[in-house]
Order: sequence, then structure tokens, then C-alpha cells
Amino acid sequence: MKINALVATDAAQPLSSGQIVLRPLQQQDVKIEIIYCGVCHSDLHMARNEWAVSRYPLVPGHEIVGRIVETGAGVDKFKAGDIVGVGVMVDSCRECHFCKQQQEQYCEAGFTATYNGIDKYTGESTWGGYAQNVVVDQDFVVSVPQHLPLSGVAPMLCAGVTVWSPLRHYNVQAGMRVGVVGLGGLGHMAVKLASALGAEVTLFTTSPQKGEDARRLGAHHVVVSRDAGQMAAAQTSLDLIINSVAAPHDLDPYLATLKTNGRLVLVGIPDRPHLAPDVTPMVFRRLSISGSSIGSIKETQEMLDFCGKHNITADVEMIAGEDIEQAFARMLKGDVKYRFVIDMQRTRW
Repeated sequence: MKINALVATDAAQPLSSGQIVLRPLQQQDVKIEIIYCGVCHSDLHMARNEWAVSRYPLVPGHEIVGRIVETGAGVDKFKAGDIVGVGVMVDSCRECHFCKQQQEQYCEAGFTATYNGIDKYTGESTWGGYAQNVVVDQDFVVSVPQHLPLSGVAPMLCAGVTVWSPLRHYNVQAGMRVGVVGLGGLGHMAVKLASALGAEVTLFTTSPQKGEDARRLGAHHVVVSRDAGQMAAAQTSLDLIINSVAAPHDLDPYLATLKTNGRLVLVGIPDRPHLAPDVTPMVFRRLSISGSSIGSIKETQEMLDFCGKHNITADVEMIAGEDIEQAFARMLKGDVKYRFVIDMQRTRW
């Protein structure tokens, strides 16, 4: 089953149009015609082998929205024509404690990544969404609210659920005060979702010019983190902070803005460690720092259903596949509001 795709052949080479072979349809599989695929910063890391785990050839993309065009004989959750999504995972061991608790993202054997993972049927690399089609087990496919703009849904399969998972895990609800650090692909979704859950949202940013947009997205307060006076005014005011920044920085100023029992949740992964935090305020005010990895299939579906009810999607900029290297270059400069999405129907193979 040969298809066209955008392929990374080497860390030093740009992505280029090529062909890959999809695995034969298994009984539980669906074949999806990809309509849109979001561009996650991790796609750039993987294409350039910046995490030293990339296997070439490699087809990035794990924010996939498409239409089912074929189903295996055992598929009972979907039918041809359904609009569906695929996120960061396409399989897991299904036997460990976490898989049985529907927390596949923490699979003890390691989940199978949508791309650059090992396909359990073929033993070869999995292929991502910068392509015409993808074949995925139905248990790792989610339904998409069709009244939402599908291009804006695509980034929610990674960026959306990555911030939704800690918001739900820590039971964010009306009356709580939530901080968001950074207004990028993840941060802008955290602002939208926390606000829709009824929280009073404070955005922390290094860029004062982002204040107006943050308020448009749902933030009630904007704090410029480089302004000592503004940071001091925000001390001991928040129940929870979602920190989406993927660059090393000092966590202590954000810990200072938490109330007693407050939590700072890291969802961005820096290329170097953060500075070690000051333990003293953590001890005396029972503060905690934790991390959170993407979200489960169950959480992804819950997030999409919630967004369907509240008409929430990501803010996106559309590109064709041949524009991917320009998009990567702009991502490195932070020049996107707030997620690039590839329109596969516009892409010239």
C-alpha cells in the first residue's frame, strides 16, 4: 500500500516528497485519508534528530484529522466516512497497570508512537501524518465533532490534550485560579480550556505585546514575568500553574505565585535541565512540582467532546506540505499564532 508522504531522510536534509509503504490492514485497523495534520515542535526535533532517537526514513506528524476510507473485518467502533483523529500514540502493551487503567500514555513497556515507533505487526517504523493516509488500530482513534473547523481540531490531538490532562487530573473547576506560562501552541490551548472550565486564568509571558491576544483567548490577567513588580503582585494567588515553556528557566518566581498546596505542572521539555528550585518555600507551603505527558485516549475523547460543546479549537495558520521547511524556520523564531497545520488537499506531491 504505497502512498505519498513528506519524508526526512537524514538529520541534515530538508523534508522532501517521497513514497512509503503502509502496513496491510489488520482486523482492528482503520485506514484514514488525512485531511489535516498539525505541526508540533517535536516534529522538528525528530526530523533533525535533536533527541538522538530518530530512525530514517522518518515521516513526522501526530496531530491527525481525517476520514476513514477502509475498515478491517473486526472494526466495530467506526465506519467508512467517519471523521476521526489520531494523536501521539497508536498502540501500547495493553497489559500493564497503566494500560488497564486507561492511561496508555504511561504504559510501562512504552507506548507505540504514531511515528518513529516500532510497528508490532511489521517490526518496522511507524509512519506519521505528513502523508496521504495512515493505518491505525481502532482503539487508538477518536471521534471528532464535525461541526468544528477540522483544521483547528488537528492540534488538539497533541497540544490540546497535553494541557487538558493535568487540568482534569487536578480537577480544575469554577472558582479556581490557574496560571499558564507561555502563550505558544500548548499555552494558548491551556488558556482556552482552563477558562472554559470556569477557572480565573492568569497568563505569564515575557512579551507584553501578547497581553491583548491572551485576553481574547480567555485570560483574565496578564503578568509580564520580567517585571518584578507584576510578579510580586501575583504572589500566593494561584491554585495551579501549567508551564508550557520548553526552554530552561528559573521556576522559583512561579512557585512564589502559588497558594499553599499549589502545584506547578511542567508540560514543556527543555533541552537542558531547569535550575534547581528553592526547596524552602516548597516545604513550608506544601508546594509541588510535577510533570504530565500528553493524555490518554479516553482523555483525548473527553477533551474533544468538551471542545465540541464549547466550540473550542486551536488558532492555526494553514500551509501546504511543500511549505514545511519554511514553517520549521518560523517555529524556531516563535513566528506562528499558534500552530501550523498542513492542508493535505493542497499539498503537491
